[in-house]
Amino acid sequence: MQQITIRMADSADLDRVETGLRALAATLGDPYRADTATLRGALFGACPSCHAAIALEGDTLRGVAVFSPVFSTIRGHAGLFVSDLWVAEDGRGAGLGQRLLAAAARQAAQGWDARFLRLVVYDDNPGAQRFYRRLGLTPAPGDTLMTLDEDGLNALKGTT
Repeated sequence: MQQITIRMADSADLDRVETGLRALAATLGDPYRADTATLRGALFGACPSCHAAIALEGDTLRGVAVFSPVFSTIRGHAGLFVSDLWVAEDGRGAGLGQRLLAAAARQAAQGWDARFLRLVVYDDNPGAQRFYRRLGLTPAPGDTLMTLDEDGLNALKGTT
């Protein structure tokens, strides 16, 4: 393996980011519903809703981390929410996931003074759970992740 470079993605990296996210979805057996235009707007639009760090070996994509700002009144400061972390299968176990998370954390600390990291890991993914625990992440006791889908959000927006 050549040297791996980790850096923040720019608009020229959109195809790479999307390739990594599609690979993650396939690995997890999840649908991939984002289209290129929506991903472009989320990452590089006038008001980006997320950021991405990429790992490259030469020009070959080896990993992606997508993250967003989050704020907690309980913690009293901002943090980052990692929505997606993917490392190419043949690159796993070499610390690349940790390096991607570290790059995201540094960017978030610089960009919005992030002081904590939050993510969600699937119950049926013990390998990912072990990885995150090795890094010091712990389950949030008393927390239950709740989601309102698009139809529900649209109905909520119509509430007066």
